[in-house]
Amino acid sequence: MSLIGGIRPPIAVLSVLLLALAGVTALTLGRVGQEAVPKAVKSSQQHFAEDGAIALRASIDESVTDLTRTADLFNAAEPVPADAVLDKIGSVYQKWMGTAVVEIRSGKLMAARGENVPLAAIDRSKLSDDHGLDPRMVRLENGETRLLTFSVLAWKGQPQQLLVASSSLRFPGISLGNFRSIAVVGEDGKVLSTDGIPEPEQVSTDEEQAEVKASNNQLKAFAETAAKKSRSHPILSKEPGSGGYLGVSGHLIGDRHDGERAVAGYASLAAPEAGESTVATRLGLSVVAMVPVAEDSKRTTSSAFGLLAAGALLLIGGLTVFWLLRTVQRPLIQLFLESRRLTRGDLNRPVSVPKHGEARRIGAALERLRRQLLGEPAAKATPRRSRFGTRTLVAVAGVLLLVWAGPLLLLLNRAGDSVQVPQQMINDQRERTDTLSDRVRRALNEGHADLTSVASLIGTKTEASDMEKVLDSTLNQHSRYRSLYVLDHKGEVLAEAGGDPRGAGDKPSDQQVRVLDEDGKEPVIIGTAELSGRQGAAVVGEFRIEFLNSLLKRPGLGEVRVVDKDRKIIGGNTGYREFQGLPSGRLDGLVRGTSQKVGNKPRPSGVLYRDGDDIQIAAAAPFAGGGVAEQLGWTVVSWQPASALAIPEYTLQNRTVLAGMLGVTAAAACLGWLHIIVVRPLRKLMEQSEALADGDRKTVLYPVHHDEVGAVTRSLELIRQQLPSGAQRKRDGASAGLAGRN
Repeated sequence: MSLIGGIRPPIAVLSVLLLALAGVTALTLGRVGQEAVPKAVKSSQQHFAEDGAIALRASIDESVTDLTRTADLFNAAEPVPADAVLDKIGSVYQKWMGTAVVEIRSGKLMAARGENVPLAAIDRSKLSDDHGLDPRMVRLENGETRLLTFSVLAWKGQPQQLLVASSSLRFPGISLGNFRSIAVVGEDGKVLSTDGIPEPEQVSTDEEQAEVKASNNQLKAFAETAAKKSRSHPILSKEPGSGGYLGVSGHLIGDRHDGERAVAGYASLAAPEAGESTVATRLGLSVVAMVPVAEDSKRTTSSAFGLLAAGALLLIGGLTVFWLLRTVQRPLIQLFLESRRLTRGDLNRPVSVPKHGEARRIGAALERLRRQLLGEPAAKATPRRSRFGTRTLVAVAGVLLLVWAGPLLLLLNRAGDSVQVPQQMINDQRERTDTLSDRVRRALNEGHADLTSVASLIGTKTEASDMEKVLDSTLNQHSRYRSLYVLDHKGEVLAEAGGDPRGAGDKPSDQQVRVLDEDGKEPVIIGTAELSGRQGAAVVGEFRIEFLNSLLKRPGLGEVRVVDKDRKIIGGNTGYREFQGLPSGRLDGLVRGTSQKVGNKPRPSGVLYRDGDDIQIAAAAPFAGGGVAEQLGWTVVSWQPASALAIPEYTLQNRTVLAGMLGVTAAAACLGWLHIIVVRPLRKLMEQSEALADGDRKTVLYPVHHDEVGAVTRSLELIRQQLPSGAQRKRDGASAGLAGRN
């Protein structure tokens, strides 16, 4: 018999699949809701840490790029005093704690601004080495950590000078909300900076001091664990094909304190593109975000449903397999044995005819053939049709399995409208949206600061060719711009780099950042920085809309849109139509309400919408925090269905549906296999056996498969060869007549 054909393999595989599915059902459905902290909350903390890592990496890389590009612009111009360099940098950028200019050869301090830069930690003799100008971290006497960034000022005929900028490792624009803390962790697992945990001197009561101490200890424990996990390769730290964040990230569960469980997410700094590295990623830093979550022991579900569903599957599956063995497999094997007996010449005993379907008609044909082998003449008989064919018997088996799979697929464990969405998820949606809003605002502010820096270095006598060199250099160092150009007071282009200047033709705008609507096709975001001493001329930069959209692509936030003052869409993380309204009135109302000022600034907001079974989490965060981009009045809004979250009710529903789908798939695959391999050939064999019993001696019977049906076909062919043909019967009859007359 064939190893993959015949009646036995499909039934055996079905048995194995049903046993495996029963085990999977008991384990998966029985374990849902066993964790006091839902997986959705833990995954959200992981995404929060990833947001922090992205913001920190972008801030460090941007800081290094800005300092290097500024030094290059100074080097391309006439020499200026060190004080003028620092004054110009301070007027354009406000990101550094302190700046200084040092003569490299002598070590003389030429100028300084802000806090004292730890120059003693700089080894000037190694600045010319490979990576000698890479940023480095220095720990101050007060325990704080500073990141030193370097660039070289070099003018012909003058000693080289080292431009040094000192910055803290605090997060730019991360919205922590209430009770959350976040930390930067070094490669050795030490906490380099923290936000969100009060200092001991900021609290007064013993209870508050105990909470601060417990939070610091828990954060240090998380930091050590996160540093160890961050040393692994990003590919090896994830499940195959999971995708997502390019660095190492995950979540951790800590100790319980006052009825709350500490939950943390961690993420290593990762480059924007896979396989690449940046200045920030080579520092070996990680981010840990921690928040206390209230445990709800009442929500923990029992494993009874999983055990009951698995037991029901074992019962129904056993009944199904028994039905197939009794009504399909046993009659076919019986036909196989009876046909073999006839071919061996054992004709004394009548054929044992099965009771149902095609097997009964084939058995009846075999009995007629047995009598013909004994000398009975062939006669055409009217077959008695059976009410239950083999197809019906197999269909009954499918119905039995659907009795188990159907309710799981369509009825049981529906989440309904009473799903409890953790408040932490609503808070995280709001805080992450606020962080994303700040990130977009800072990106536009940084872009305008670049334009201002370029404008400050273009003098009244700068030639167009020199302008283009500066513009090309800026365009190559930053991916945010589509094009850069210089316009005179009439709107004529003096120099350009990149794409066609779509803002040309009109005199430079007084608005530092604005949006042009080119017939509603695509928003054109334009930044303008005026040139001093050139009678209204300005440097203009057009931001790429793809750059804006790339900032919005964060997992776990659902759909994200940036809308203007009129609540028209400017950008998004998924497909959208420019300058169209939001998809629902409630989102429009959320943005309208969030734009109202509470105090001096508008505040981000998060909300849970319930409309029957449709439960949605949404949040909106307007631009706030200063800078030229704030005047745009934009708002970042995000929303996602609660069913997309790993909440126990939805997880149980999804796993229940999955179990039902697996049951349907196993039944369809194995019973379909049985129909193709056995049922269809069996019906053809029924027609051939009845034709042979009716007297058809000319049709040669060929087995299609080497299985039970094929074996019965071979036996029928041997019987056909043993049966006398019509001519032979005439000759035998004539010979018998002559013998009688004689």
